[in-house]
Formats: sequence, structure tokens, C-alpha cells
Amino acid sequence: MHTPIAPVREPLIEGGKTYHDISEDLCGPTEKAPSLSWIIAFMVSGAVMTFGFFSIAWTIWFGIGSWNLNRTIGWGYDITNFVWWIGIGHAGTLISAILLLFRQKWRTGVNRAAEAMTIFAVMCAGLFPAIHTGRPWFDFFMFPYPNTRGPLWVNFNSPLLWDIFAISTYFTVSLLFWYTGLVPDFATVRDRASGFRKKMYNLLSFGWTGSAKHWQRWESLSLILAGLATPLVLSVHTIVSFDFATSVIPGWHTTIFPPYFVAGAIFSGFAMVQTLMLITRKLLKLEQYITINHIESMNKVILLTGTIVGVAYLTELFIAWYSGYIYEQFAFFNRAFGIYWWSYFGMMACNVLSPQIFWFKKIRRSIFWTFLMSIFVNIGMWFERFVIIATTLARDYLPSSWSYYTPTWVEIGIYVGSIGLFFTLYLLFTRVAPVVAIAEVKHILKTAGDQYIGSKAKGGHNKEETVQESAH
Repeated sequence: MHTPIAPVREPLIEGGKTYHDISEDLCGPTEKAPSLSWIIAFMVSGAVMTFGFFSIAWTIWFGIGSWNLNRTIGWGYDITNFVWWIGIGHAGTLISAILLLFRQKWRTGVNRAAEAMTIFAVMCAGLFPAIHTGRPWFDFFMFPYPNTRGPLWVNFNSPLLWDIFAISTYFTVSLLFWYTGLVPDFATVRDRASGFRKKMYNLLSFGWTGSAKHWQRWESLSLILAGLATPLVLSVHTIVSFDFATSVIPGWHTTIFPPYFVAGAIFSGFAMVQTLMLITRKLLKLEQYITINHIESMNKVILLTGTIVGVAYLTELFIAWYSGYIYEQFAFFNRAFGIYWWSYFGMMACNVLSPQIFWFKKIRRSIFWTFLMSIFVNIGMWFERFVIIATTLARDYLPSSWSYYTPTWVEIGIYVGSIGLFFTLYLLFTRVAPVVAIAEVKHILKTAGDQYIGSKAKGGHNKEETVQESAH
């Protein structure tokens, strides 16, 4: 009887690439002169970043009074943007670490951009806590140090201090994980370079030779760092949620915040990865390495995490009603029908309703809809942070202190400038390092070739079918 053959899956690398083709395509952006589109994108992001730094200088010179914070709403754009950027930084570690541990091959097209996104997003997030204290030159008080008054110890009961520990640990592990993956690719660029570039990349690659011992240690280190980074995905945004959940303010004092913050962070992080992937594949002409299959897999994760976030929103509303606690009920009624109703319904539309169109395969595989939804999701996740902070603080127990918060041009400038900083760093990264992991892409082809040899010996499929299946 003829054994039925499983349907051939779409290859993760299109165009019948050879090892030489992969090196040429992925090293090319670091070797050739930048394209006109890259130059325009860099100039725009650089100009926006410059405006952001000007806004930061304005804040430091004139003080926090240049913002529109008041006695009721002491947290505004600063903490909203801090939590938003930390959330975006989550997906890089998730894609690289968890998918590596689960041996998901489709990660190869997106993990490098996602890892870089983590590093740059955490750097952008770090701007806001440093500024919002009002006196950034005193930020060293956050660290214990010996002095004439004896050692100054920070308040270890404060969740804001927990943020410092969690985020600095997360940033360190993510940086090591990102750089470890870059080492073999730096060696590839080095072997193609000459002169100063060769010396520079030889230094960056730590003298990598590609020996069996180097590969064995590289793989061991990657797995160890992935094992360390995976729990950090859960812990970092859990601790960020403690900034709110450990308080006694109605609307914040809720136990659902940790898991729902983590799901929301993964949700917004994957959306930002989609945005970067679609821009990168267009600017650097990497359509055959960042394929529709990669995009569809990412959209499935966005659909899953968006649904989890929607369930969390509904759970919050149910618990507020079921508790019978009038202040909690008022907090959630005010979110939906109070003065900030527009941000609440914007959050629900972007985060809960819009991702549901990814139930349709045609939409999941559409470049236009994917890019549009990635923008919508990040707008919605920013609305979520704004709703949690501004609407909760705007209405407290005393109606005489109720107020309305609108940001000044300085606050908007710092936020927009952080976006410019993020894209400036990312565009510079694309000029220095391959944005798709060369070594891992070649490993997929090698695995496909080895499986073809084994299947041929057993009278299996033809080469094309076997390579396509094993490259998935």
C-alpha cells in the first residue's frame, strides 16, 4: 500500500538559497552604501530624537513644572511611557529564549530584530524614571554607597526599587543573549572585510574560528542564557505591575495585574516586532528571509495574547461588580464613562476587537493588514497604560481635588523623541550587524540537507519536498 505523504509546509527560506547567497544577502547591508530610503528614515528619526533631547534639556533646566502634573495626577506621560516601553521590550526575550528552548525554527527570521528591539526599548524606558524625579543629578541616591553620613540604604519595601533590580537584571541578561547570538555573524562579516573593518569585527567576534569547541560552547551558553531569560519574561513586567497592585488605590489594588501585565507586554512586544520586521524586510530587501510564514506565525501569537488581554479586561469589570465595593465600582465606571472615556474605548477597540480579524488566514497573511494592526495594537497598549494611571488618579476620594490632566508640548516631545531614539538606534544597528541570524539560517539549510540524505537512503521523498519540510 502506498504511504500517504504529509503536505509540504512552506519553507522558511525562499528562493533556493545557497550558503554563499545567504552570506551575500545578509552581510550586504553592513558592507554597501546605505540606500536612499534608509538615509531618509535615519534623518527623520534623528530629527525626532533631537527634538526629544531638547525637551529633556528643557525639563532639566526649568524643572518638572514644565509638565502639566498636578496634586491629584502626579504620574502622567512619564510613567505611562515607561511602562509602555518596558512592555515592548518583552517580546525580544520571549522570541529568542522561549522559542529557542522549544526548538521553533521559525524564530530565525525574527529573533535578531526582536533581541535588538529589547535592548533599545529598555534604553528608552530608562529615560523616564531618571527624568521624572525632577532632579536627575540626584539619581545616585537609588544606590547604596559609603559617605561621611554613613551608608545610605534605599527603601527595599518600595516597588519602584524592585523595578530597578528587575529591569537592570533583564537588560543585562538580554544584552548578553543578544551579543552571544551575534558573535558567529560578526566573524562572518570579519572574514569578508579588510583593513580597519576586519580588525573591528575580529574584536567584536572575540577571535571566533568556527571550531567544534567554539560551536559547542556557543550553543551551551545560548541555552543557559535562554533558561535564565525565560523566567525574566514573567518576572519583569510582574514587578512593574507591583508599582500599582501593591497600593491601596481602587482600580490598582488588584491581584490580576501581574498576569495581565505580562500578557499585555508580550502582546505589545510582538506587535512592535511585526512593525520592525515589515519595515526591515522592505528597506533591506529581505523578503526571502522574513517570509509570509514568519508573519503569520507572529500574528497567531498576537491573536492569542490579545484574547488573553481581552479576558483580563472583562475579568476586572466582573470582579469590580462582584466585590460590591463601591469605590472599586466607581473607579471602573469612571474609566468607561468618565472624562477619559475616549482612552478607554480606544484601548478596547485596539486591543480587544481589532486583533480578532486575525482569525481569518487571508488577513493573517496580508502585509497591509498586519502592519496596520501592529500600529493599532501599540496605540491601544499605550491607551491601556494611560487609562490605568490617569483615569485612576483623576478621581480620588475627595471631589474637591478632582482634576483633568493634559500633557504639555514638553511631555509630548520627550515621548515622541524616545520613539525617534528607538528607531535611530535600530537603523544604526542594521548598518553594523546582520538583522537576520546568518548562522542559524545556514543551520536550517544544513539540517534540511542532512535529512534529505537520510531520506534518500531510505527511499523517501524527493530532495525539494524534504528540504522544504525540514526547513519549517
